[in-house]
Amino acid sequence: MDGWSAENATNAYLRSIKMGKRANEPDTAEFISALVAGTNARLMVVACAGAADFAVLALVAAAHQTGGEVVCIVGGPHQVQLSKESLGESGGQVKFVIGNAEDVVRSDYREADCVVVDCRISNSEGILRSAKGNGGMVLGYNALQLQGVVDFDDAHFLPIGEGLLVSRKRWRRRWVVKVDKFTGEEHVFRVTN
Repeated sequence: MDGWSAENATNAYLRSIKMGKRANEPDTAEFISALVAGTNARLMVVACAGAADFAVLALVAAAHQTGGEVVCIVGGPHQVQLSKESLGESGGQVKFVIGNAEDVVRSDYREADCVVVDCRISNSEGILRSAKGNGGMVLGYNALQLQGVVDFDDAHFLPIGEGLLVSRKRWRRRWVVKVDKFTGEEHVFRVTN
């Protein structure tokens, strides 16, 4: 993720509107798509409570804009089949992984730029914590389903759809000043971690 791209965000938003005819909650899908594409995410992982839903369509729209990859974690082969049927032709752009979402996110997708979690999934708080430990952006949709308070210092709850939890890695910025010994010119660089 290189930074914010208004063009990617806008194009992903418009693409998700076109795909939204099949989604139950287009407002949430459009917001997720624009947010993820705007940050130029390349590897997007979504953990679904059942079959793939509007969040996967949103990530497909974002991936189309950024040239990224979408990985959908589901619980079993039956959910993969249902997901492919519900996504239609967009299902061919999604890599499906079967397994425990918390373990898969923690071990196989530590480098994900964005992890999206359906908070209706069992142990959604554990999945959110695992994803947050990876350092990328973490989104939890259907966040009203969370029983407790998620203990992220920088998490924000947005009243979009059934609730959207947004947490981004905080970038530490510092300025480095280098002086050219020969010319005496001062060069200032901003470094992000």
